[in-house]
Amino acid sequence: MSDRDKPKPVTPIVDDLPAWMLAMSAGMRGVLAGLTRVRIEGAVDDIPRSGPVIIASNHASNMDVPVIASSLMYRTGRRWQWLGKRELFAWPVLGWVAAHGGIHPVDRDAADIDAFRLATKILENGYVLLVFPEGTRSPTGELQAAKDGVAMLALRTGAQVVPIGISNTDAVWRKGRALPIPFPRRRVTVRIGTPFRLQDVIPEDLSRREAKGVATTLIMGRIAALLDPRHRGVYAGAVREDRPSEP
Repeated sequence: MSDRDKPKPVTPIVDDLPAWMLAMSAGMRGVLAGLTRVRIEGAVDDIPRSGPVIIASNHASNMDVPVIASSLMYRTGRRWQWLGKRELFAWPVLGWVAAHGGIHPVDRDAADIDAFRLATKILENGYVLLVFPEGTRSPTGELQAAKDGVAMLALRTGAQVVPIGISNTDAVWRKGRALPIPFPRRRVTVRIGTPFRLQDVIPEDLSRREAKGVATTLIMGRIAALLDPRHRGVYAGAVREDRPSEP
């Protein structure tokens, strides 16, 4: 029986951070320290400690999840959930970590509605969901046109959105490269934006289609404002300068 024919693994949706996850997070920070210098800007304490939250970030490298999760998740005291390719769950060790660490399997060739329903369930139950609105890593490091799925999730669930801009991970581990570049040790910057609800910032008289488009551009504009200019790509014109001050 192929992995595709086996029943899809089910990852529990829980909010706690057990000791093994905290230890793994610390270990990952140690590994990353050998590859890069991570700088955090913005207030981690502003990330909501209860209720549904969407952490929305750009995506330029395989390093993005390890950097963001190991640097921020343990400081919020909440386990973050995210959607990952089903193939991860077939790997030794990593598959166990995925199944117990908040990664939920998605068939990459399945209909988007399956992933949307799962993401909606996570948020309706009051958890934190890490998403990349672009849907895949950028080959150039610049923001690509985002899909409307994140905006639809935020509008449907009322979740708070926390924009995050992560700059320079592509200089350490760009798309298409098998391994990261350890030297020279480049700086990666993670900037945390101000949490907001779409319902509070977009006009109420828009149609559903108009609201999706406006909301997507607004989310991406806030992510772009947190990025170094070279990463802003197609959303450079949507930037509203509200970078966080240094903690």
